[in-house]
Amino acid sequence: MKNIKKMVYGMLLIMFIIIFLLSLYNVLIYFFDKKENVEILQNISNYIGDYNNVNSGTKIDVGIDFDSLKKINSDTIGFIDLNETDVKFVVVKGNDNDYYLTHNFYKKNNKSGWIFADYKNKIDGSDKNIVIYGHNMKNGTMFSKIEEMYSSNCFSNFKYITFATEYETNLYEIFSVYQIENENYYATLNFKTDIEFDLFLKKIKKRSLYNFDIEVNSKDKIITLSTCGYDNDHRIVIHAVKL
Repeated sequence: MKNIKKMVYGMLLIMFIIIFLLSLYNVLIYFFDKKENVEILQNISNYIGDYNNVNSGTKIDVGIDFDSLKKINSDTIGFIDLNETDVKFVVVKGNDNDYYLTHNFYKKNNKSGWIFADYKNKIDGSDKNIVIYGHNMKNGTMFSKIEEMYSSNCFSNFKYITFATEYETNLYEIFSVYQIENENYYATLNFKTDIEFDLFLKKIKKRSLYNFDIEVNSKDKIITLSTCGYDNDHRIVIHAVKL
């Protein structure tokens, strides 16, 4: 009987040790992934100049050295700034919506991933809805600030999003914020008619947890930000209209 108890205690001890080591491993991975991405942001910050002069048109100088950024990562397509926050990222676009969930700007494996546009988006100003994704990381990186602001209702100060490409820099004003089960509807990119797009706008505006009192219609263009909510089955979504 004593031998059986010793064996059970021994097995439990081994299990606890394994669980502890796995937890420690995950903590270290999150720490080093965050450290690596912070270093990347510091390294590429030299290529980010004054992009606050909002312009539009064919390829212009938007204050960002996209040529140099593309030499580091040819998937570079833009730069996003959630105004009044520290969320400022070079945006990439891959061949699917999976790669940058697990790879950073240097294309290295990283659980924090990177900020990326929907691979079906055309970044030439023609799309009605530009969709940008990012993880809600517990280590405080990527789009984790969005979940924090959503939970604490901080959208009174945070109203604008700047999105710059090598062709133009645009300012967007938020008109809808909500949390919803994972779906594809809010990431709709192609609209056959103005009526279809208008119905889409009305639906996503009606979903909003807050009333921003911003009018949108089928002639507008929008940007959509998506990150994980309180679990992997939900998404926190922000929609903003181009000014």
